[in-house]
Amino acid sequence: MRITRAGWAVMTVLSAFIVVVSAKYLSFDPSTFFRHQRATYLSHRLPLYVHIFGALTALLIGPWQFSRRLRERRPRLHRRIGATYLLGCLVGAVGALLLAPVAYGGAVTGAGFACLAVAWLVTGGAGLRAILDGRVSDHRRWMIRSFALTFAAVMLRLMLLAATAAHLDFRTSYTAIAWLCWVPNLLLACRFTRARPTARR
Repeated sequence: MRITRAGWAVMTVLSAFIVVVSAKYLSFDPSTFFRHQRATYLSHRLPLYVHIFGALTALLIGPWQFSRRLRERRPRLHRRIGATYLLGCLVGAVGALLLAPVAYGGAVTGAGFACLAVAWLVTGGAGLRAILDGRVSDHRRWMIRSFALTFAAVMLRLMLLAATAAHLDFRTSYTAIAWLCWVPNLLLACRFTRARPTARR
């Protein structure tokens, strides 16, 4: 379950880049809102900002949870970062669940984002429960799965950029991306963290 240095670096840089790009929403300027959803966001500002603040917090600090040097040299800091990450996930997921019913693209899009939020809560809760029970290996597995879902924020924007460059129908693309930005991430994370069978003599 080790993450290579190159993989960690790419993950961290992409996460930080999306945080910087998305931080414009915290200016509370309606002109920065998603154009197709601007009117809806104006009438749902509280859940929007709750989601943005929580998700950006989780995305920014999440990669540092996988730094082995930090875990070994500063375990107390690791725990504090972990608690902040889980709080960010909780806040972000609550905001996402409130926004899902009014998501651009209709019921299928909303269901995709709602399922992502629920999976986010489940993986984070399982990771917290595992570490409280002293099951460190299980904790690591669940936190990898949790961050794979957090990383959906990065995949969503990369996929939207690719769809726009390919001149695909935006509504159709957005509906598909509501699922594609996180389901493959979670499947890969589950495969990556699959428990290896113990060899017998």
